[in-house]
Order: sequence, then structure tokens, then C-alpha cells
Amino acid sequence: MTQIPTSSRMSSLFQLDYPQTVGVYDTYDEAQKIIDFLADSKFPVENLAIVGTELRSVERVLGRRTWRTVLGGGLQNGVTTGLLVAMLMWFLQPEANILLLLPYALAMGLLIGMIIAVFAHLMTRGRRDFTSVTQTVATKYEILAEHKVVAKARELVTTMPGARAAMFAPVQAQTPPPPGYGYPQQYPPVGYPPPQYPAPVPPTAPEAAPPDSTSAPEDPPADPKTP
Repeated sequence: MTQIPTSSRMSSLFQLDYPQTVGVYDTYDEAQKIIDFLADSKFPVENLAIVGTELRSVERVLGRRTWRTVLGGGLQNGVTTGLLVAMLMWFLQPEANILLLLPYALAMGLLIGMIIAVFAHLMTRGRRDFTSVTQTVATKYEILAEHKVVAKARELVTTMPGARAAMFAPVQAQTPPPPGYGYPQQYPPVGYPPPQYPAPVPPTAPEAAPPDSTSAPEDPPADPKTP
């Protein structure tokens, strides 16, 4: 008997047969409320999935990075390193007393943690003098259902209290986001040279035709003294 690997079972758990959209919501609480309503309506919710879309990376700045915070972080990492060193030394020397090994291991771990923290801070050269945490969040939450139950799910959602009022609510005009918000804008960089088009040439008057040498010469003007 062959066993299905755990990774394959987990990947198949998140797959739906020909999924279709039931609705798209702005917050996870709204999508969760829809799923809870469908569960209370005896709907087979095992055919549903909540998918977070329009992912955005958010970095929360916690504060300035000073030598105090650097050394504090080195001490915290050093305690963890010291405990690991103590366990390793006790594993290699089972006859030794763990209470005697622990102080030396902690001292070694604190020293290693401090050296690594100071070295990492010096390597930044002041380009990142702040601490932060980064998280990827979704701005939209889409409820998907398998094709065989999507029609029933949409019908039940329309019977949810307040659903019909939301359908006839006036749609507010959305203002365009400022430049640089969300996805990167397709603008040329600052200082991008504009295209150099040739200057228009003004029209010139046509040149006068040279006199015809075959034409008869003009008569000289009459002399008023001649009788």
C-alpha cells in the first residue's frame, strides 16, 4: 500500500474543481461572515475557499536603531545561542554537570551574539538606522466555490440580511490613487530626455526665372532734344 506524501495531500487540499467566484470583499471579516452565513444555511462549505488577492508588502517601522537597540538584540540572540551551545556541550559530554556547563555556554553565546550584532550594524554604514517588521497583506478577499455548487452559493448570499440593500446602494466615485501608490506607475524617470523632433522648415519663395536671351531687346528711351 502506497502512502501519499504529506506535501501532495496539503497541495490537493487547497484545490477546487473548476472554481468560480461567489463574491469579492474588501476585508477578511466580510468574507468570513459570508462563509459563516452559508454554514448556518446548511451549505456544503467544504467546497469553498477564501483567496486573498492584490497582495501588498507592508513594512511597519518600529523606531530608530541605536547602539542600545543593537546591543539589546545581540543579547537576545546570544541567550539563544548560549542555550544551543550548552545543549551541544552536554550532548558531547554526558558525564559533565549541565549546571556547570550552562554559565560558560551562556557567556560564549552572549559574546558571539554581541559580536555578530555589532558587525552587522557596522556593515550597514548608517543606511538603515531603523528597525521594522515586514508583512504581506491582501487588499481584496475573493470567495471561490466549485462549479457544481456556485449557483446555490450565490443564491444564498442574495438572501443574506442586508444583501439586497447593498446591491442598490449608490456606488461612490473612486478617486484615482496618487502616483506611487500600489502598483508601480509607468512613468518615465526624472530627467528622462524628451524626444528631439526636427524643427519645421519655413516655406521659401520660388526663385525668379532668369531672363530669356532670345526675346527682343527693349527700345531705348526717346531723347526729348531730338526733333
